Amino acid sequence: MSDTYTVINPATAQPVTDVHLASLAEADAAIEAAHEAFAAWRAVSPGDRAALLRRFAAVVDDHIEELAELEVRNAGHTRGNARWEAGNVRDCLNYYAGAPERMSGRQIPVAGGVDLTFHEPLGVVGIIVPWNFPMPIAGWGFAPALAAGNTVVLKPAELTPLTAIRLGELALAAGLPEHVLTVIPGKGSVVGERFVTHPLVRKVCFTGSTEVGKLIMAGCADQVKRVTLELGGKSANIVFADADIAAAAASAPSAVFDNAGQDCCARSRILVERSAYDEFVSRLEPAVTGMRVLDPTDESSEMGPLISAGQQRTVQGYLDEVEVAFAGSAPGGDGFWVPPSVVTTDDPAARIWREEVFGPVVAVMPFDDEAHAVELANDTEYGLSGSIFTRDLGRGLRVARAVEAGNLSVNSHSSVRYWTPFGGYKQSGLGRELGPDAPLAFTEEKNVFIAH
Repeated sequence: MSDTYTVINPATAQPVTDVHLASLAEADAAIEAAHEAFAAWRAVSPGDRAALLRRFAAVVDDHIEELAELEVRNAGHTRGNARWEAGNVRDCLNYYAGAPERMSGRQIPVAGGVDLTFHEPLGVVGIIVPWNFPMPIAGWGFAPALAAGNTVVLKPAELTPLTAIRLGELALAAGLPEHVLTVIPGKGSVVGERFVTHPLVRKVCFTGSTEVGKLIMAGCADQVKRVTLELGGKSANIVFADADIAAAAASAPSAVFDNAGQDCCARSRILVERSAYDEFVSRLEPAVTGMRVLDPTDESSEMGPLISAGQQRTVQGYLDEVEVAFAGSAPGGDGFWVPPSVVTTDDPAARIWREEVFGPVVAVMPFDDEAHAVELANDTEYGLSGSIFTRDLGRGLRVARAVEAGNLSVNSHSSVRYWTPFGGYKQSGLGRELGPDAPLAFTEEKNVFIAH
């Protein structure tokens, strides 16, 4: 009897469909088929590979609404977010379609000859995608990997496989050769683990928890296998007294409650300069209570449910330990709902301040001066993203340089653009995704010296 997983709609707790989970033998077969396809794919001319990626992007664009609808039902994303996410896959493919014809090596001056460098594809790349952003994170991995001439086997999260399966079908419809992009749903302990141990997989890209990322990194060490890790976060939103407090408070909810807080970039710690603290909190309350937390099929919904009953229990466990200062609303019914919630604390050791809740919960704490803000922001094992609100450009730049995080924004909450690099400091990850150099991370650099 084959192993299957029943996909659940998190807004209703009702089943959507059953998905076959691959066995170890099926994972091996997919990896071996991708390896067989590699030689022909790397030999496709740069212009032709670029044209295929642009065609893939066009086919995704033709199916934006279908992909968005799948994500609304499978992941509980709001319809607006799901449309953006499908569009992000299209945009990544278009952006990296420009890479094959621009992956230049160098000619390095040497004595007695000519020295050349080449960027050559690795082979089979295994991509393990999380459940919080199933479409974009898939695209962030496979678009640059394919552009660089690799073949890809991609394992979606068990909870959210539907859009990845459809993207795999669309790749074939667009004309990508068979086995160049293979989507293989399965358990992390079976398929994901096989990406780590199979010698034909030459790189693993993993997005998920720091705990699992450490295990993958340790496993890849056995074969000296390349690995990119995008892991947890506990990012700080630092608000100085000279900032536009009204604007900072109005924007703070979206920075942490987007996707119901299930975002490794969520600014789940808000640091406010003491002299502005009361004003900020008073302005934050109506911004939070006014959020439209509705069924994600409603076009006006600003926040949907958590992904599963288990995640709902975990988040509620954090809230049960503390006093909630104020919270927004959430629908009733059988879905996995938690209202957007704000906690105030002055204890940097508090669990809700230190641990990644991965839900619609934010903690607010006062700070005394710039040095104190930086100290509190850096007092974490994570270092993924963060925001700084100030009218003082010099301070904004100083604090951005001082905060130990890979992606910072001043007077905004922007973190991830496909044309700029993304990744974390410390235990938030290893390596960088996206940006103009991403395809190079899927290559070996070869040096060739030719004697005169």
